[in-house]
Amino acid sequence: MEKTIRDIEKGNDLVRIELSEFKGNQYIGARIYYMDDKGDWKPTRKGITLTPEMMEQVRDALSEALKEVEGK
Repeated sequence: MEKTIRDIEKGNDLVRIELSEFKGNQYIGARIYYMDDKGDWKPTRKGITLTPEMMEQVRDALSEALKEVEGK
């Protein structure tokens, strides 16, 4: 199972948030994609794939970081 949740534009690239499954385990990924010469989006090595539990911790840390930035 692989499902794209959202594509976020980043200059000429995309940050793709997706769900995947490997050996019966679910994962959430965020990866940078580029457009090849044929006009197809291809993944780069730049990204992160984590379990939902680990991604919750990342979400909480990002939320905390945003609060810090907004407070200044």
